[in-house]
Amino acid sequence: MNPPKGSSVAVRPVAKVENLSSGPQILQPSGWPAPKGYANGMIADGRLVVTGGVIGWNHQGHLAKDFVAQVGQTMSNIATILAEGGARPEHLVRLTWYVVDMDEYLANLKALGQIYREIFGSHYPAMALVQVVRLVEEEARVEIEATAVLPR
Repeated sequence: MNPPKGSSVAVRPVAKVENLSSGPQILQPSGWPAPKGYANGMIADGRLVVTGGVIGWNHQGHLAKDFVAQVGQTMSNIATILAEGGARPEHLVRLTWYVVDMDEYLANLKALGQIYREIFGSHYPAMALVQVVRLVEEEARVEIEATAVLPR
């Protein structure tokens, strides 16, 4: 089998990576502007803790009507799932957010940042944000998937 023709992809060695036994580390390519509130990439070695799409249900299975309140409960639910697997927020390597209204997300950045720091601290993993038409639970405004890596 011949390799595909076209542009080749150069794989650069990872630079400045310390001992991964201390936990995930941020990958920041040289010369790139520093991201705000997320990381471009992460590297980690250990056991995975993965959530499904988590929404802001409380213990009674109810969703708040307010977007910011749903995000806070969603993050709290993720922290609880992580703890169940022996992980903490600083073990997060990726969050994927699904929101039904990008404008609602953007209009609440300050409040979302505050809630994020209260629950997850100042650890910012790689993140993606996707607007979707709707979520399975019709009243849900946000759903977040999380991946954490427990050091060996």
